[in-house]
Amino acid sequence: MLEDGDFEATLAAAAGQDAQLRAELLAGFLESMNKQIDLLQRARCDGNWEVAAMRLRGLGTSFHSPQLTSLSEQALDGAPGDPSVLRKLRAFAESLTHSE
Repeated sequence: MLEDGDFEATLAAAAGQDAQLRAELLAGFLESMNKQIDLLQRARCDGNWEVAAMRLRGLGTSFHSPQLTSLSEQALDGAPGDPSVLRKLRAFAESLTHSE
């Protein structure tokens, strides 16, 4: 299950008791996050890396996910293509995928 309590609370507040809506919100979050992670992986310049990392930070902030926000800030502080940050982001995305 997710360790990110604020994220869970945000999903619960938005979906209420509607399990289908919760699943749709989580799927949309995951789709957006995975798209930005893919863009990070393919970034060949500082600008593209920074834009994708800032989008991830915005996603993490809007869904109250401190873990995603922290990881995106690590990406912003790192160099384009940083394998450590990419591994952490993929692991986080994978943990959310298995929580559905």
